[in-house]
Amino acid sequence: MRRLCDRLGVPGPIDVHTHFMPERVLAKVWDYFDAVGPLTGVEWPIAYRHEEAERVALLRRFGVRAFTSMVYPHKPAMAAWLNSWAADFAARTPDCLHTATFFPEEGADRYVRRALEAGARVFKAHVQVGGYDPNDPLLDPVWGLLAEASTPIVVHCGSGPAPGKHTGPEPVARLLARHPRLPLVVAHMGLPEYEDFLALAEAHPAVRLDTTMAFTDFADRLGGDYPPGALTRLADLGDRVLLGTDFPNIPYPYEHQLTALERLGLGDPWLRAVCHDNAARLFGLD
Repeated sequence: MRRLCDRLGVPGPIDVHTHFMPERVLAKVWDYFDAVGPLTGVEWPIAYRHEEAERVALLRRFGVRAFTSMVYPHKPAMAAWLNSWAADFAARTPDCLHTATFFPEEGADRYVRRALEAGARVFKAHVQVGGYDPNDPLLDPVWGLLAEASTPIVVHCGSGPAPGKHTGPEPVARLLARHPRLPLVVAHMGLPEYEDFLALAEAHPAVRLDTTMAFTDFADRLGGDYPPGALTRLADLGDRVLLGTDFPNIPYPYEHQLTALERLGLGDPWLRAVCHDNAARLFGLD
């Protein structure tokens, strides 16, 4: 990774899709992945099942310049508590971009506004785990606040690794029709509906894609092969693709994500933008 960063001329990658959350919540997430084999037919061993401090140290050892603490609720009355935890984590972890989340519930706009006022720089929404429609009327004020603040929202909205009731491109297309300036970041590049989400990004200048797990050998095993004919379009969208990895919840070494991007053969300028420059510009990191 150091050799790659030296070649690209960047101080280190910026990873917009990493998970830090309260330990008991993360333990339940790991329990889910431990049992995910029956859901996907593919075993999912967690590569970095370590204590929080060691996970932070690992990212720093990998040379990661900035990262996120992607938290997400699976039920009401959980998001505000997660936001409080994430604010504290960001305060004691200077290289973590202050992350927050929300759920369709009464008062969501109030705690999202509080999170923004407290300095939240990126939000996470998990349509699959939360089981909600992003067009739920309870979320309209939230999307409006985030669009007005130009605060990015990483949204797991694709149907991989297992489809949900409200996953897929259609709910997101309806959302963007109402909030066209929403700085939405499609997690996992929309796996497996890659081309549909690529088209949404092409149609909406504020929409971005994150690379999380895409192009890896593991994604291929999940049936997430990226259509070769779409790579030219992806190259043309190079200024709106962001590095994401899903650390620590990945079943392979961290550097495999960067190797997978490098072997696409889209060139060093594209790779430099994806691994560093695009996120540095988005989050104002000099």
